[in-house]
Amino acid sequence: MFFKDVVGQDKIKQRLIRSVKEQRISHAQMFTGPEGTGKLALAIAFAQYISCRNRGENDSCGECPSCRKYSKLAHPDLHFAFPVFPLKSGHKPISDDFLPKWRKMVLESPYFTLSQWLGFVDNENAQGMIYEKESDIIIRKLSLKSFESEYKVMIIWLAEKMNPSCSNKLLKLIEEPPNKTLFLLITEDEEAVISTIRSRTQLIKVPFIDDESMHKALEARSDIGADQISDIIRLANGNFLRVQEHLDPEENTPYFFQKFQEMMRFAYTRQVYELTQWADEMAALGRDRQKAFFAFSLRMIREYFIMNFRKPGLNYMNEEEKEWGEKFAPFINERNIIPFAQEFELGIKHISMNGNAKIVFLDTALRMVRLIKR
Repeated sequence: MFFKDVVGQDKIKQRLIRSVKEQRISHAQMFTGPEGTGKLALAIAFAQYISCRNRGENDSCGECPSCRKYSKLAHPDLHFAFPVFPLKSGHKPISDDFLPKWRKMVLESPYFTLSQWLGFVDNENAQGMIYEKESDIIIRKLSLKSFESEYKVMIIWLAEKMNPSCSNKLLKLIEEPPNKTLFLLITEDEEAVISTIRSRTQLIKVPFIDDESMHKALEARSDIGADQISDIIRLANGNFLRVQEHLDPEENTPYFFQKFQEMMRFAYTRQVYELTQWADEMAALGRDRQKAFFAFSLRMIREYFIMNFRKPGLNYMNEEEKEWGEKFAPFINERNIIPFAQEFELGIKHISMNGNAKIVFLDTALRMVRLIKR
């Protein structure tokens, strides 16, 4: 992975490169920011640059033995930890159990969500967690001497998914690591990482991607017409995952929009039996998809509320969403926008806390009946 492969984030790239040149590499760094901003790509490119034997001014060489191994994510001094799930009853999973599939997913594109990762390994119903056993593996790996590079690198993707036992076991190692050991933690919710770990890392805040960088990345693609680029950039709103979604729509987006429409139609017509069936279907989804649906609904409510102001520049919807909103948007107003948002945020919270999904979705759906006619 090269820095040039990371869309935008030029200031952060230069900061990381400068730290290597000046030999001021902090032993523990936390890349934090919204999804789709390139945090994982930045971390891998940074690790490759550090290990490169013939570094260029702004990127690794790509030709040395180290870079060739990094190109396959198979360097012996590069290690990963990421959310996994038990493969069988009683088995305590670790990242190495899933490493071949992880490498394949990252090499296809380092821009993906937890839900997409779990779907890739055919278990979208799993929660995805970094278990306590992972900490023992990390401690063992990093206690060994480096094989080839000056630094041993441990990249922990979605560090907020470490369970408390795992986090507490790693605390001492992160505070006082072996010589030439580098921790790169990646998170989308830094507050969910225990404070004692946060305080021992150098925080690198990764913002949304700027429009100019997004434009350059899209111009380089042969499958996008010049007339499409501006619309894609507006809809993406700094999130490269939305660009990928626009170019290669996954099933989640149209499915979520269909389920959102059904929920609102059934709520408006007070069809309680249909809402019950709807809740049953949503409860059968994986928990990450359930949370993703609530997040999608939260976005739709915001978009339809803003749509009432008749200022298209403030909206970020595709044509189908806009068309449906012409009739639906008037039902979202200043009296119910905040309660709507609170209900969907509460849904995310309850699913995250392993609440009974059927009860959560039915309760949310029934509350829509009251809110939609305010």
